[in-house]
Amino acid sequence: MVASQVHLVRHGEVFNPERVLYGRLPNYRLSDLGMKMAEAAALDLQKRGRQVSRLIASPLLRAQESAQPFAATFNLPIDTDERIIEPTNSFEGTKMRGPGGALRKPKNWPLLINPLRPSWGEPFQQVADRMLAAIDDAWASVDDGDVVLVSHQLPIWMVHRALAGERLAHDPRKRRCDLSSITTVERHGDRFVETGYANPAAPLQLNATDVGAV
Repeated sequence: MVASQVHLVRHGEVFNPERVLYGRLPNYRLSDLGMKMAEAAALDLQKRGRQVSRLIASPLLRAQESAQPFAATFNLPIDTDERIIEPTNSFEGTKMRGPGGALRKPKNWPLLINPLRPSWGEPFQQVADRMLAAIDDAWASVDDGDVVLVSHQLPIWMVHRALAGERLAHDPRKRRCDLSSITTVERHGDRFVETGYANPAAPLQLNATDVGAV
Protein backbone atom coordinates (compact mmCIF):
# COMPACT_ATOMS: atom_id res chain seq x y z
CA MET A 1 0.00 0.00 0.00
CA VAL A 2 0.98 3.64 -0.49
CA ALA A 3 -0.25 7.13 0.40
CA SER A 4 -3.62 8.33 -0.86
CA GLN A 5 -2.56 11.96 -1.23
CA VAL A 6 0.56 14.07 -0.71
CA HIS A 7 -0.06 17.62 0.50
CA LEU A 8 2.57 20.28 -0.19
CA VAL A 9 2.14 22.96 2.46
CA ARG A 10 3.92 26.28 2.31
CA HIS A 11 5.12 27.80 5.60
CA GLY A 12 3.31 30.72 7.24
CA GLU A 13 4.35 34.35 7.47
CA VAL A 14 7.91 34.91 8.68
CA PHE A 15 8.94 37.58 11.21
CA ASN A 16 10.98 39.75 8.85
CA PRO A 17 10.75 43.45 9.78
CA GLU A 18 13.67 44.32 7.47
CA ARG A 19 11.82 42.69 4.55
CA VAL A 20 14.90 40.97 3.22
CA LEU A 21 14.94 37.90 1.03
CA TYR A 22 15.80 35.34 3.70
CA GLY A 23 16.31 32.23 1.54
CA ARG A 24 18.23 29.62 3.51
CA LEU A 25 19.45 32.04 6.18
CA PRO A 26 19.02 30.60 9.71
CA ASN A 27 16.82 31.87 12.53
CA TYR A 28 13.99 33.28 10.41
CA ARG A 29 11.03 32.08 12.40
CA LEU A 30 7.28 32.48 12.04
CA SER A 31 5.55 35.63 13.18
CA ASP A 32 2.56 35.30 15.50
CA LEU A 33 0.37 35.70 12.42
CA GLY A 34 2.41 33.04 10.62
CA MET A 35 1.73 30.53 13.39
CA LYS A 36 -1.99 31.21 13.09
CA MET A 37 -1.69 30.57 9.36
CA ALA A 38 -0.01 27.23 9.97
CA GLU A 39 -2.74 26.31 12.42
CA ALA A 40 -5.36 27.15 9.79
CA ALA A 41 -3.69 24.81 7.31
CA ALA A 42 -3.63 21.91 9.77
CA LEU A 43 -7.26 22.56 10.70
CA ASP A 44 -8.22 22.52 7.04
CA LEU A 45 -6.95 18.98 6.53
CA GLN A 46 -8.56 17.87 9.78
CA LYS A 47 -11.92 19.32 8.69
CA ARG A 48 -11.64 17.44 5.40
CA GLY A 49 -11.37 14.24 7.38
CA ARG A 50 -7.97 13.41 5.94
CA GLN A 51 -5.96 10.72 7.71
CA VAL A 52 -2.38 12.00 7.80
CA SER A 53 0.09 9.17 8.36
CA ARG A 54 3.39 11.00 8.03
CA LEU A 55 4.66 14.57 8.41
CA ILE A 56 7.85 15.81 6.74
CA ALA A 57 9.33 19.31 6.80
CA SER A 58 12.16 21.27 5.28
CA PRO A 59 15.02 21.75 7.78
CA LEU A 60 14.57 25.54 7.84
CA LEU A 61 13.11 26.96 11.05
CA ARG A 62 10.02 28.49 9.47
CA ALA A 63 9.06 25.14 7.93
CA GLN A 64 9.72 23.21 11.14
CA GLU A 65 7.51 25.67 13.06
CA SER A 66 4.80 25.47 10.39
CA ALA A 67 4.81 21.69 10.81
CA GLN A 68 4.12 21.89 14.55
CA PRO A 69 0.33 22.37 14.28
CA PHE A 70 0.15 19.32 12.00
CA ALA A 71 2.19 17.32 14.51
CA ALA A 72 -0.20 18.32 17.30
CA THR A 73 -3.37 17.81 15.26
CA PHE A 74 -2.44 14.39 13.86
CA ASN A 75 -0.19 13.19 16.71
CA LEU A 76 2.84 12.71 14.48
CA PRO A 77 6.57 13.31 14.78
CA ILE A 78 8.15 15.80 12.37
CA ASP A 79 10.55 14.10 9.97
CA THR A 80 13.03 16.26 8.05
CA ASP A 81 13.98 16.01 4.37
CA GLU A 82 16.75 18.25 3.00
CA ARG A 83 15.36 17.82 -0.52
CA ILE A 84 12.35 20.05 0.15
CA ILE A 85 14.41 23.02 1.35
CA GLU A 86 14.37 26.53 -0.15
CA PRO A 87 16.66 26.87 -3.21
CA THR A 88 19.98 28.66 -2.94
CA ASN A 89 19.83 32.32 -3.91
CA SER A 90 22.66 34.83 -4.31
CA PHE A 91 20.38 37.63 -3.10
CA GLU A 92 19.89 36.17 0.40
CA GLY A 93 19.93 38.82 3.10
CA THR A 94 19.20 41.73 0.75
CA LYS A 95 16.21 43.93 0.04
CA MET A 96 15.25 43.30 -3.55
CA ARG A 97 13.31 46.43 -4.51
CA GLY A 98 12.87 50.04 -3.53
CA PRO A 99 15.59 52.61 -2.72
CA GLY A 100 18.89 50.79 -2.26
CA GLY A 101 17.35 47.52 -3.45
CA ALA A 102 19.61 44.81 -4.85
CA LEU A 103 18.00 44.98 -8.30
CA ARG A 104 19.06 48.62 -8.67
CA LYS A 105 22.75 47.97 -8.05
CA PRO A 106 24.82 47.45 -11.23
CA LYS A 107 27.15 45.04 -9.44
CA ASN A 108 24.22 42.61 -9.13
CA TRP A 109 23.08 42.77 -12.75
CA PRO A 110 25.33 39.89 -13.91
CA LEU A 111 23.31 37.64 -11.57
CA LEU A 112 20.22 38.38 -13.66
CA ILE A 113 21.74 37.52 -17.03
CA ASN A 114 19.89 34.21 -17.42
CA PRO A 115 16.44 34.10 -15.79
CA LEU A 116 15.69 30.82 -17.55
CA ARG A 117 18.21 28.84 -15.45
CA PRO A 118 18.19 31.03 -13.22
CA SER A 119 21.65 32.59 -12.98
CA TRP A 120 21.11 33.87 -9.41
CA GLY A 121 20.62 30.50 -7.75
CA GLU A 122 19.80 26.82 -7.95
CA PRO A 123 18.56 25.73 -11.40
CA PHE A 124 14.80 25.33 -11.67
CA GLN A 125 15.19 21.82 -13.08
CA GLN A 126 17.28 20.73 -10.11
CA VAL A 127 14.66 22.07 -7.70
CA ALA A 128 11.89 20.23 -9.55
CA ASP A 129 13.86 16.98 -9.67
CA ARG A 130 14.64 16.90 -5.95
CA MET A 131 11.09 17.82 -5.00
CA LEU A 132 9.56 15.14 -7.21
CA ALA A 133 11.98 12.56 -5.81
CA ALA A 134 10.99 13.54 -2.25
CA ILE A 135 7.29 13.29 -3.14
CA ASP A 136 7.79 9.86 -4.69
CA ASP A 137 9.62 8.59 -1.61
CA ALA A 138 7.03 10.10 0.73
CA TRP A 139 4.16 8.52 -1.22
CA ALA A 140 5.78 5.09 -0.97
CA SER A 141 6.79 5.45 2.69
CA VAL A 142 3.39 4.79 4.29
CA ASP A 143 0.92 1.93 4.13
CA ASP A 144 -2.12 4.20 3.85
CA GLY A 145 -3.38 7.70 4.61
CA ASP A 146 -1.81 10.96 3.46
CA VAL A 147 1.62 12.56 3.77
CA VAL A 148 2.19 16.27 4.47
CA LEU A 149 5.36 17.95 3.18
CA VAL A 150 5.98 21.43 4.62
CA SER A 151 8.13 23.32 2.15
CA HIS A 152 8.55 26.69 0.45
CA GLN A 153 6.98 28.72 -2.34
CA LEU A 154 9.40 28.13 -5.22
CA PRO A 155 9.89 24.38 -4.66
CA ILE A 156 6.12 23.85 -4.51
CA TRP A 157 5.61 26.00 -7.61
CA MET A 158 8.22 23.96 -9.48
CA VAL A 159 6.21 20.83 -8.71
CA HIS A 160 3.05 22.50 -10.01
CA ARG A 161 4.68 23.54 -13.28
CA ALA A 162 6.49 20.24 -13.78
CA LEU A 163 3.32 18.19 -13.28
CA ALA A 164 1.37 20.54 -15.57
CA GLY A 165 4.00 20.16 -18.30
CA GLU A 166 4.75 23.89 -18.22
CA ARG A 167 8.10 25.56 -18.72
CA LEU A 168 9.85 25.89 -15.36
CA ALA A 169 11.06 29.45 -15.99
CA HIS A 170 8.31 31.87 -14.98
CA ASP A 171 7.36 35.28 -13.62
CA PRO A 172 7.74 34.98 -9.80
CA ARG A 173 5.03 37.62 -9.30
CA LYS A 174 2.48 35.19 -10.73
CA ARG A 175 3.10 32.17 -8.50
CA ARG A 176 -0.06 30.66 -7.05
CA CYS A 177 1.38 29.50 -3.74
CA ASP A 178 0.14 31.62 -0.86
CA LEU A 179 1.39 31.48 2.71
CA SER A 180 0.20 28.25 4.39
CA SER A 181 -1.51 27.13 1.17
CA ILE A 182 -1.98 23.44 0.43
CA THR A 183 -1.21 21.96 -2.98
CA THR A 184 -2.37 18.34 -3.22
CA VAL A 185 -1.04 15.66 -5.56
CA GLU A 186 -2.08 12.08 -6.18
CA ARG A 187 -0.54 9.17 -8.04
CA HIS A 188 -2.47 8.31 -11.19
CA GLY A 189 -0.94 5.31 -12.90
CA ASP A 190 2.78 5.92 -13.30
CA ARG A 191 2.75 9.68 -12.63
CA PHE A 192 1.73 12.28 -10.08
CA VAL A 193 -1.13 14.68 -10.84
CA GLU A 194 -2.08 17.86 -9.01
CA THR A 195 -5.62 17.42 -7.76
CA GLY A 196 -6.24 20.39 -5.52
CA TYR A 197 -5.17 23.77 -4.19
CA ALA A 198 -6.50 25.36 -1.00
CA ASN A 199 -5.73 28.64 0.73
CA PRO A 200 -7.10 28.15 4.26
CA ALA A 201 -5.16 31.12 5.68
CA ALA A 202 -6.59 33.58 3.13
CA PRO A 203 -8.51 35.62 5.78
CA LEU A 204 -5.21 36.20 7.61
CA GLN A 205 -3.21 37.33 4.59
CA LEU A 206 -4.51 40.88 4.19
CA ASN A 207 -1.92 42.28 6.60
CA ALA A 208 0.79 39.69 5.99
CA THR A 209 4.25 40.36 4.60
CA ASP A 210 5.31 37.92 1.91
CA VAL A 211 8.75 38.70 0.51
CA GLY A 212 9.09 36.65 -2.66
CA ALA A 213 12.20 35.73 -4.59
CA VAL A 214 13.37 37.07 -7.96
